This record gives sequence, structure tokens and C-alpha cells, in this order.
Amino acid sequence: MAIEDKAREISSTTKRAVAPAPFTSSVPKTPVNQNIDKAPVIEPNPVIPLASTERIYTASDGQTFTDQLAYATYEASLMATKDAGLARQRTASEALAQTAADKVSGYDLLYSELDKLGLGDLVSTIKDTIINSDSKSERIIKLRASESYQNRFAGMKDRIKNGFNAIDEATYLELEDRYTSIMQNYGLPSNYYARDNNRANQNFNLAIANNIDPVTFEERIILGQDRVLKSNPEVLQAIKQFFPEITDGDILAYTINPKNALEDIKRKVSTAEVGGAALQAGLKTSAARAGELVAGGVDKKTAQGVSQQIAGGLERGSQLASIYNEDPYTQTGAENELYGLAGATEAGKKRKKITGLEQASFGGQSGITSSALSRDRAGAY
Repeated sequence: MAIEDKAREISSTTKRAVAPAPFTSSVPKTPVNQNIDKAPVIEPNPVIPLASTERIYTASDGQTFTDQLAYATYEASLMATKDAGLARQRTASEALAQTAADKVSGYDLLYSELDKLGLGDLVSTIKDTIINSDSKSERIIKLRASESYQNRFAGMKDRIKNGFNAIDEATYLELEDRYTSIMQNYGLPSNYYARDNNRANQNFNLAIANNIDPVTFEERIILGQDRVLKSNPEVLQAIKQFFPEITDGDILAYTINPKNALEDIKRKVSTAEVGGAALQAGLKTSAARAGELVAGGVDKKTAQGVSQQIAGGLERGSQLASIYNEDPYTQTGAENELYGLAGATEAGKKRKKITGLEQASFGGQSGITSSALSRDRAGAY
């Protein structure tokens, strides 16, 4: 309602018609005396002034007016100002209430989404952050600095320390899922990919912190699981013998631990495979010798075939060398010749000389030819 309308309304309710009281003489009426000469002389009463007709109007804030319209206009303006203030207060209160409702609604939505991802442990931190923070960026910063977040995404902080770029939470969770799938596909025990109370996994944290992609992670699993644990038992025997720091229960943990260089793990596994082939054939070996063979390009498949040949003729060659007073025919010499390593030519001449003496004495084929070496088997040098 406009101030003018309000003023007219106030004026109509406060207007009063003030009429002056009628004048009444205080002189008593006296009966008319026909004898005028004898009537007494009466002095009239003094004139009594009329009561004042001016009215005072007092506004709600104490301001006084004698003009009714001015009063009404002023009072209407006071009421309009008061109504506007109340309206602003209501608007501010409603805005605050809506903001609080929006924050709670945002919390409920975020909780629902994180709970689907198994991140329910973060909800209390998230709720506090949403309620007490006004901007989205501030909320994210506070959330990532919280203890709950640091425990859940432990690999993130170490990843940055190691000089790698940060990744977002969605990428972090995706990597965890892929690591889990790889471990499950290769039949690893569940304790390798189980989650702790913070829904985190130490193996995954280390892999992410060291920027281990799923392909490399799988390669490490293959080295430990397929090439050692699922291989012939001599490979496992060799790796324990050659590398005592790797125990049976820690082979997988050792191979998937990013702190252990992948190339070093490959070398150790290959060394165990070549050494295991020698053990499988009944030969003796060592980490140093198996390592030399690996450095010379020998792999597991080659080692298995050659070791069987050497084992088939080694003892016979040693016997003949003793019979003919020749230098001993050793496993190392046979390996050098058959693997084509340094000293292969000399080892070949020695074998041919011994076989020649045997053929000259008895005729026929020797039992230590490079193609056969198949007579008596022995497991010693």
C-alpha cells in the first residue's frame, strides 16, 4: 500500500469532529416583576472562554504533530519502513535456511555416491567440510588434507614425493580395480589384494606411489607367480638357495614391491630358472655360475636341454680322462662347449681327444659326444 493511501487510512481512523460546548449563562432566572421600579439591578457574569479545539497527534516513534494529514503521512512512512525491514529479515532467514538445506542435500548426494565406491568412511569428514565451507575449492582442499582422506589415498602423497604428477581420485580407484583383477586372474591369495579399515591396500599404494602401470604390475605378478611358484620345484629351490633374502612366503611380495627394480627381479628369476634346470638334471650349480650363463644368453628352455645332455655324459667323461691321464672333463667345460661360451673351443678339443682315445681303444662311438653324452649319469663334477 502506498504511503498516501496509508495516510488516508490513518487519517480516517483518527479524525474526530470537535464542536464547542454551548454557552450557558450562570444568571438565575427571576420571575418578571411587573413593578419594574422595584426590580434589583443585576450585573452580568464575565465571559468564559471556549475550550481549545487544537489536537496533538503522536507518532509511534514519539514525534508529535498538530496537522492530522502530516501525522498520518509520517506514520505511514514509519510503518512502510518497518514492513520493509521485516521483509528483508525474512528473506535473509529464508536464504540462510536454504543454504543450509542445500549443504545438507549436497552432503546426502555425495555420501550416496562415495558409499557406492566403498568410501563411506570419509562421509563424516565430508559432511563437516560441506557444512563449514562455502566454496567448492575450499571444500576439496580441506577434504584432501583430512586424516581420513590421507589414509584412504596414501599413495597419492608419496607419488608426488617421488616426483610423479598427481592423479585424481577416479584414476586412483580405477588403478586399484585393475590391480585387483590382475591378482585375481593369476590366482593370488586374497590377502594380497584385501583392503584395510580405510579401504586401502599397501601393495596398491606402493604401486601408485611409484607409477607402476597395470601392464608392468602384471609382469611382476607373472615373474613371481608363473615363473617361480607355478614352475618346476627346482626353480623355487634355486631361488631360495641363490637369494636367501627371498623366502617362500615373500616371493610374490618381493616381485610386486616397486622398491625392488623390475630388471633385478627378472635377472634373479632367470638365474633361478637356469640353476633350477641344472638341479633338475642332477647337476650342481651356484648363483654365480647360473648368473654367468644368463649373462651369456642362456634361458630356461635351453638350460633344460643342455643340462640333460651334460648329466648324461659327465661321469663317463671324467672316468675316461682319469683312465688316459688327461685333464679332468668337468661340468664347466661341457657347459662352455655346449652353450658356446668363452672356452668352448678348448673344451671341445679336450672332449674330442678323450673320445678319440676311447674309440681307438674300443672302437665305435664314444659315450661323451656332444650330440649324445648319454652314457652313465652322475651329479658331481
